[in-house]
Amino acid sequence: MSQQLLLRYDSFDRTRFDDEAENRANAGLTLLQLWLEDSAAHWALFSVNDIDKAKSWLKQDEALGHGPAVAHFLSTA
Repeated sequence: MSQQLLLRYDSFDRTRFDDEAENRANAGLTLLQLWLEDSAAHWALFSVNDIDKAKSWLKQDEALGHGPAVAHFLSTA
């Protein structure tokens, strides 16, 4: 069973997102897909290699004030 993380960003800064790639990789996240919804919200789908590291990264990102509006950890069925 594989795990993914689906994030929705209501406010999206592409430069900051790209700059954070190394931090996400260190947290065991690999970007699979990035979508734009109605020219505003962005959705990002990541594969998750280490759920605990991913949760820690997410908490830290939210604490810094630039985390996603919505986060869902998903497993393949």
